[in-house]
Amino acid sequence: MLLLAAAFLVAFVLLLYMVSPLISPKPLALPGAHVVVTGGSSGIGKCIAIECYKQGAFITLVARNEDKLLQAKKEIEMHSINDKQVVLCISVDVSQDYNQVENVIKQAQEKLGPVDMLVNCAGMAVSGKFEDLEVSTFERLMSINYLGSVYPSRAVITTMKERRVGRIVFVSSQAGQLGLFGFTAYSASKFAIRGLAEALQMEVKPYNVYITVAYPPDTDTPGFAEENRTKPLETRLISETTSVCKPEQVAKQIVKDAIQGNFNSSLGSDGYMLSALTCGMAPVTSITEGLQQVVTMGLFRTIALFYLGSFDSIVRRCMMQREKSENADKTA
Repeated sequence: MLLLAAAFLVAFVLLLYMVSPLISPKPLALPGAHVVVTGGSSGIGKCIAIECYKQGAFITLVARNEDKLLQAKKEIEMHSINDKQVVLCISVDVSQDYNQVENVIKQAQEKLGPVDMLVNCAGMAVSGKFEDLEVSTFERLMSINYLGSVYPSRAVITTMKERRVGRIVFVSSQAGQLGLFGFTAYSASKFAIRGLAEALQMEVKPYNVYITVAYPPDTDTPGFAEENRTKPLETRLISETTSVCKPEQVAKQIVKDAIQGNFNSSLGSDGYMLSALTCGMAPVTSITEGLQQVVTMGLFRTIALFYLGSFDSIVRRCMMQREKSENADKTA
């Protein structure tokens, strides 16, 4: 009986592997494709642009700082594989005025053709305890991290649906999968991207347009360095339980998943576990992916409970140390 059950399981898994390619989207060819990267003047965004350029794509870089854009353009052009490739730079704040963003996208399409892939990488992180953060910080992060992804996506989606081809990438964060101490403003804005992506994928999938949500871990970028300057002790100690990744490594994985049309893009064992734990009703690219999530869910939830216990312990220790220090100051 056990042999029969084992044989059935093996046959079922083999069937899944055979069927999976039939339901997976056709990979997007990057040679000659037009890729728009917001927040492309530095960090992960610039590395994504370089990775796409290495594969023969035409690039439109969108960011606020014109000087940084021009510097990034020079760096990207060093990786050309043919003399026809172009890097176009456009300075605009993608979170402020939709009409302005729409006009910028139109300009880019007039020069380099329809957008084949949009990478929403513009964003920022601010950490602090809930009661210490200004209300304006919540508004600013929601504007930059969420609306800064909505506006460019809204500007390209109609053309992608008409052409029956396209990829839209939303760069969230592992803090968009798990709310952590100090990230009440940041996590909320990154969680919002997940909801947008799931709903949008259901709308555009029949048109052969695929959405990818990337959940990078802490990454060695200028933005991360700036964030660390004001990060609460609890947040820093929790962050230090995992390693810091290189932006080039993150960019390669995001581009790979976007080309394949994978809804989820994560990195490393922690990223894989978080993605399985938080999959919920998220779409899958293959039956195999869904099966893996079903099989690993219980184990990963058990591991996650130990992580959560460790994080709670960090917060409690910091609170006790702070209170002890305050009492010592009062009696001094």
